[in-house]
Amino acid sequence: MRLRVEFTTEPFDLDEAPAHAVAARGVIQKAQLDAVDVGPFGNTAEGEAGEVLAAVTALLRDSLEAGATRVSLQVNVIGEGDS
Repeated sequence: MRLRVEFTTEPFDLDEAPAHAVAARGVIQKAQLDAVDVGPFGNTAEGEAGEVLAAVTALLRDSLEAGATRVSLQVNVIGEGDS
């Protein structure tokens, strides 16, 4: 099964990426995921279910430890043509 995760961390800072955002993005970029897209207002990544779920666990832990007050995420099952 393949999954797509979309996430944001808060509070936002438009002048500089906060430590919690850097931590969350770092987790996603280091994970063995496909189609990683990071941006100032949202981030997405796709991959095999086990890899995505492990990355979500790590990004929650690391971003909360780095000061996030909210993490919003959505996980979707994707099919062959949904990439």
